[in-house]
Amino acid sequence: MLGRGMRWAIPGRKTRLWWLSAGATVLLVASVSPPPRLPIDPAVFADAACWLGTTGCLSVPPPAPQPAAAAKAPRPVWPAPGAGIRILVSIPQQKAWVFSGIALVATSPVSTGKPGHETPTGIFHILQKAVHHRSNQYSNAPMPFMQRLTQSGVALHAGHLPGYPASHGCIRLPWGFAKRLYGLTGGGTRVTVTRMRPRSAKDAMRLA
Repeated sequence: MLGRGMRWAIPGRKTRLWWLSAGATVLLVASVSPPPRLPIDPAVFADAACWLGTTGCLSVPPPAPQPAAAAKAPRPVWPAPGAGIRILVSIPQQKAWVFSGIALVATSPVSTGKPGHETPTGIFHILQKAVHHRSNQYSNAPMPFMQRLTQSGVALHAGHLPGYPASHGCIRLPWGFAKRLYGLTGGGTRVTVTRMRPRSAKDAMRLA
């Protein structure tokens, strides 16, 4: 109860501003306060452990198994020497096919004659063979596992394959392939050199 002569104190302007500022501060603090803590789902930890490979998954399926490594291509089965061997060489494809009868024995990249020294096309027969041979025309260059096709010296032999026509007319073969082929052929084995592009082994067999 107020005493006689006392009056209600009306807050001044500064006091009102202070109270407004204090109220705004309280509201701001309340708006940024963290929300109440919620129960933690144990499956979260189980999932993390699953991906680390330490336990089973509860809510996430395990990673899919990796595909098995592709099986290596089987090595060609080379027939006995003289078993009806025929050879086809495609100049545009820089590729050779070897057939025994109607069966495909193996294929191989080749390098034929470069511009100005093109490999002749047609049907040829092996005229001469020599494991160690050197060119009579081009600086005594080595021609391992040489199999001569023409009287002018065009032959099959082991040599460098850069991926394009690069020889002086001969048909260069990979070393291992040339060695294997040398053991299969005989005098008179047919070798067909063409500018056609067989689309399959069956097409190549028809041309050989």
